[in-house]
Amino acid sequence: MEQKWPQQLWLVRHGQSAGNVAREAAEAASQFLIDIAHRDVDVPLSELGERQARALAAWFGALPAAQQPDVVLHSPYVRAAGTAAAVIEQLGRERLTVIADERLREKEFGILDRLTPLGIADKFPELAEQRKHVGKFYFRPPGGESWCDVILRLRSVLDTITREYRGDRVLIVGHQVIVNCFRYLLERMDESEILAVDREADVPNCGVTSYVFDPAAGKRGKLVLQGANFVAPLEQTGTPVTAKPDMPAAPKS
Repeated sequence: MEQKWPQQLWLVRHGQSAGNVAREAAEAASQFLIDIAHRDVDVPLSELGERQARALAAWFGALPAAQQPDVVLHSPYVRAAGTAAAVIEQLGRERLTVIADERLREKEFGILDRLTPLGIADKFPELAEQRKHVGKFYFRPPGGESWCDVILRLRSVLDTITREYRGDRVLIVGHQVIVNCFRYLLERMDESEILAVDREADVPNCGVTSYVFDPAAGKRGKLVLQGANFVAPLEQTGTPVTAKPDMPAAPKS
């Protein structure tokens, strides 16, 4: 029976961004608004984020050629594209299929964009209460997305992957919610299971979650989790590991 899935799939969150740094500063100062002028799509990597991306790229470059990615799919957001670019440069663009896919973009925050949790509670107390009641999996802020909305667009990404990249080694570079929502789909989780994963820890910047195809798993073979939030590519080079939420994620629940 023909293999449906890629041979290997890596999910990577972008390196630390200027937004991560600005959010941390705003929360430390009990501010309501995250002080960053860029629209979310244009938020770049921080200096540390660039170092993290280079460390990640070196790790992929050190793999045997037969174990390196063939395909790189990345969010078009600047911080994710910059992280992917470091890997692409390391491996050589001429041997890769590279696609910026808008379906891999960050979860859209709508009217809550750039607000800290304190800012959300101050400016939109009704929404803060609604989110607390509904839960982050289903809550959709006006003009924004819920986790379910993100999962819906990622289902079509999986359709593309199983149609076009069977047997390939695929690297996806995206955002924290993208990594978690892919895990929800690939590991066939439910709401409580993925929220438990989310509560346990934030996805590290340039952390690697990997899957390998197991022909003996399931009825026709499937991707099986090999490791989650692997940060050795950073640790091996002495690059600091960071795991701050993307802005403006509300408190975990």
